[in-house]
Amino acid sequence: MDLGFDVLLKGRNMIRLLQGLGIALEISLVAVLISIPIGVVLGILMTSKSRVVRAILQVYLEIVRIMPQLVLLFIVYFGTTRVLGINLTGEVSAVIVFVFWGAAEMMDLVRGAITSIPVHQYESAEALGMTGKQTYLYVILPQALQRLIPLSINLITRMIKTTSLITMIGVVEVLKVAQQIIEANRMTSPNAAFGVYFVVFVLYFLSCWPISLVARYLEKRWSVQ
Repeated sequence: MDLGFDVLLKGRNMIRLLQGLGIALEISLVAVLISIPIGVVLGILMTSKSRVVRAILQVYLEIVRIMPQLVLLFIVYFGTTRVLGINLTGEVSAVIVFVFWGAAEMMDLVRGAITSIPVHQYESAEALGMTGKQTYLYVILPQALQRLIPLSINLITRMIKTTSLITMIGVVEVLKVAQQIIEANRMTSPNAAFGVYFVVFVLYFLSCWPISLVARYLEKRWSVQ
């Protein structure tokens, strides 16, 4: 049975597919490196006593939760060109959207990790004579970080998988390359879609699975402690 895998052996098709995966991973990596520090800072601010700050950040979080990533991509890529006259490449638009989305998700994770610390931790630190700043730095943040790392790693895998949407704004990543290969071999290999998309699935799996294993390992290790 012809499953369409043979088209990947023609010319540079497999190399092109790997290059497309590299573009998707590069966009994910840049977005992660920018969004995680921003999200950590915003998450700490979200636990502040200022109602105005918390309200603004909550609105930001709700916008990200309600608005699909694809709509955000269209707004940034097409909207900025029409309204602001700024010509952004697909890659830059993708990074902006993923940072906007990832920072909000990270902010909520940080907020949840900090607020999940039991009240008696604060009381114990106060009983030991620690100031509020010392309690935050030496008691609360280390415990919050321990709970946060596995969750943030899972966020990274989600960002990698969501890069499949950037093909809609013309970025030639792995899914776009797969579509091009299928179209180019439509007449000679009618079953190419199965083989090519199966390989795309395997490539995404191999990219995300090790990250998921790290998150699972950290969860098990720290749950024992």
